[in-house]
Amino acid sequence: MNKKLEIFKSLMRSRAVTVLGIGISNAPLIDFLLSIGAMVTARDKKTEAELGEEARKLRDLGVNLICGEKYLDNLTGDYIFKTPGMRFDIPELEAARSSGSIVTSEMEVFFDLCPAPIIAVTGSDGKTTTTTLICKILTAAGYKCRLGGNIGNPLLPQIEGIEPSELIVLELSSFQLHTLKKSPHIAVVTNISPNHLDMHKSYKEYIAAKKNIILHQTESDTAVLNCDNAPTHAFAADTCGKALFFGHDNTSDAFYDRESIYLHGKKILDRKDIPLCGDHNAENLMAAMLATESYVSIDCVRSVARTFRGVEHRAEFVREKDGVRYYNSSIDSSPNRTRSTLSLFEQKVILISGGKDKGIPYDDLGEALAEKVKTLILIGKTAPLIHNALKNTSHANEIDVYYCDTYEQVVSKANEIATAGDIVLLSPASTSFDMFKNFEERGRLFKELVNAL
Repeated sequence: MNKKLEIFKSLMRSRAVTVLGIGISNAPLIDFLLSIGAMVTARDKKTEAELGEEARKLRDLGVNLICGEKYLDNLTGDYIFKTPGMRFDIPELEAARSSGSIVTSEMEVFFDLCPAPIIAVTGSDGKTTTTTLICKILTAAGYKCRLGGNIGNPLLPQIEGIEPSELIVLELSSFQLHTLKKSPHIAVVTNISPNHLDMHKSYKEYIAAKKNIILHQTESDTAVLNCDNAPTHAFAADTCGKALFFGHDNTSDAFYDRESIYLHGKKILDRKDIPLCGDHNAENLMAAMLATESYVSIDCVRSVARTFRGVEHRAEFVREKDGVRYYNSSIDSSPNRTRSTLSLFEQKVILISGGKDKGIPYDDLGEALAEKVKTLILIGKTAPLIHNALKNTSHANEIDVYYCDTYEQVVSKANEIATAGDIVLLSPASTSFDMFKNFEERGRLFKELVNAL
C-alpha cells in the first residue's frame, strides 16, 4: 500500500482545492481530485463560452468555475494547483500564500507520492527525443514504463495504479522544475541555451530552474550531463551522486565522432546504422544510453537505436512531391533548435520560419541562415527579427526572402518556387502561440497542406 498516497487522500478529503487552468492537461487532475473527495474550484482566463463543452462538463461534476479576465481575483483555496506556465511569484499567488493557501503543482505532488523510481530529462533542446528513447529502451528490455511530464498523459491521476517495480520517465520543462523540491533518481540534462526568456526574468533564473533537476538528488542518484555544453557541464559541481558525461570528448562516459558512438571507451554503434541523423541526435542517444545502462543490456540499446526514426514534428519527413522533399520540424521554437535542425541537411534548404516572439535574440541565427538556406519564407511576429539576423550577414543579398500571412500562402509559395531535388523545411525558430494552440497544431496543419498539394 502507498502510505503517502493514503495520507494525501485524507488531506484532500473535503478540502477546498483550486486548480488554475482548465484544459486537456488539467482535466484528469480535476477528475482525480474529485474522486478523492476534494471540493474543486477551477479558474481559467478563458470565459465559459470560450471553454464550451469542457466548462459544461465540469459544472455537471460539481466543479465551481471562475472564468474570464479577472479569474485570479480573490484567489483562495486550502490547496492551489498552479499550471506550469504560470510564475510562482505573481502577486495573486503570493497573497494566497500569505492567507494560508498551500500553492503546489501536479508535478510536485507526483514526486512526493510516486512509489517507483523516476528518470527525468530536461534541457533546452532534445528533451522529447531523449525521453522517448529512454522509454523505448526500457520497454524493449521488458520494464513497465509510464511516460509523463511534458510528454504523454498526466501521471498524478494514475498514481493509485503505479507499482514500485515500474519505471517512470518524465520530460520536465523549466516551468515544472522551477519550484520542485525533489529530484529524480536519474536526471538527464541534454543542454542549456537561452530559452523562455518571456517567462523567466533572466537567463540566470532559467538555468537555476533547470538545475533543480539535480539539486535534491542523494548519493545513490545519478546525473547525466552534456560535457560539451558549458552551463550543463557546470551542474556537475552541485551533484551529490554519480555524474556521467556525454559529448565529443573521448574521455567522457559516452562520446562520438563522425563515424561511431562509444560507451565507456568501447565502440557501440556505427552512426550510419542509426536512422536519426545529426550530432544533436547522437547526443540524445548517448544521454539515453547512460540513463538506462544500469537497467538494460547494450544489445537492447543497439536494437532500439537502429529502428527508432524520431518523434513527430522533429525533422519529420512528410512527403516527396515532384522530386521535392518536405520536412516538418514545428517543435523548433527557438533559434538554437532551428540551427540544430538546419545542420542535419547537407544541402541548402527552402526554410519556412517565424512565429511568436518569446524574448530570445535572433542574432546568432543569421550565419546559419546564410550557410544553410537558399530561400527564406517568413510568417508571424518574429519574421522581421529573423530577416534582420540574415541582413546582418555578408550573404544576405544571395537569399530570396518572402513574407506570408497564412500557412496556406506559405505552402503555396514553397510549392511554387521549389524544383526537383529541393528540400522544404518548416523550422519556425519561434513559438506557435500567435496563430496556434501549440506546435503540434502548427505542424499538423503544415503536413495537411503539404499532403494536399
